[in-house]
Amino acid sequence: MSMIRDLRAAVRPSLRKSNAPYNSYDTTRDPSASSAVVDCAVYRDGRRQKADGCQTPHEAMLRVREHGGFAWIGLHEPTEEEFAGIAREFGLHPLAVEDAVHAHQRPKLERYDDTLFTVFKTIHYVEHAELTATSEVVETGEVMCFTGRDFVITVRHGGQGSLRALRHRLQEDPELLAKGPSAVLHSIADHVVDGYIAVAEAVQDDIDEVEIGVFSTPAKGSPRGSDAGRIYQLKREVLEFKRAVSPLLRPMQLLSERPMRLIDPDIQKYFRDVADHLARVQEEVIGFDELLNSILQANLAQATVTQNEDMRKITSWAAIIAVPTMICGVYGMNFDHMPELQWTYGYPMVMGVIGVVCFSIHRTLKRNGWL
Repeated sequence: MSMIRDLRAAVRPSLRKSNAPYNSYDTTRDPSASSAVVDCAVYRDGRRQKADGCQTPHEAMLRVREHGGFAWIGLHEPTEEEFAGIAREFGLHPLAVEDAVHAHQRPKLERYDDTLFTVFKTIHYVEHAELTATSEVVETGEVMCFTGRDFVITVRHGGQGSLRALRHRLQEDPELLAKGPSAVLHSIADHVVDGYIAVAEAVQDDIDEVEIGVFSTPAKGSPRGSDAGRIYQLKREVLEFKRAVSPLLRPMQLLSERPMRLIDPDIQKYFRDVADHLARVQEEVIGFDELLNSILQANLAQATVTQNEDMRKITSWAAIIAVPTMICGVYGMNFDHMPELQWTYGYPMVMGVIGVVCFSIHRTLKRNGWL
């Protein structure tokens, strides 16, 4: 709560105005001195402007206010102190700043005055030689994007989802980058969704592998139903994937359908393509979840069938063994007057009866599939 009060006190509405002076920024607390700022650049007419020496966010915004264009500042896991200076500089809302610092947010799109705050969940597929009951299949991260009239601030959390390659690719397309901050926002959304598509293809391969393992003949010494741990682990990873994809669909639809002052109309058309791709991935992930449910049920059913087969075999052999047990029990009662005990052919007859009856029971049970 103290951090929120400090940030609220730091945010000055006057800085949001186009004619607001930036010389009130405290350069002694410039966040660019921290390792949290991974890149800071000014773009004009779609081209990155050269900076004399180390350019700070404060210096970048001075150049934007003086010569036009927009600033793109990239940060990686900033602390509260590191981000507080940028919050004052750009007039960011304290609630959005709190979300950007602490991460673990649900994908969303929020508007604060003249700033759009967008949260993306990045997904990275973890390569593994063999899927086990403890394998990590997907690794998640986060990218938060503050989009203003003349600035873009990206905050990345996690070891994956670097935007360096995306920035270089955008710099090679000045015509697109000239559209301003909304072009950067679209490129980030497109980059994240493309990552979803690649992960979905890899997860599909894992599901196919598990499905083949469940419905194929088990290896010698490996009982049926032993894949339940792998299936459950994969289902947990798919659920994590689903949490990243599903909540993002509505924000992408809003960006593609609802007119917004901060989104260039030409760029808005491209958000439709991102929303379409995201909808396709969402359908695939929902399908993965349902398919894994079916595979898990089939696996448990196979385990139940195996147990039933074992019980039938045990019952069959118990029925066969019951015949000699019963006959031997009768002749073990030690009565004085039992004619067969004194008969010369009594023993062969009893053994013959036992053999014939046991053979008949065994043949009947085997013909019925119990043995």
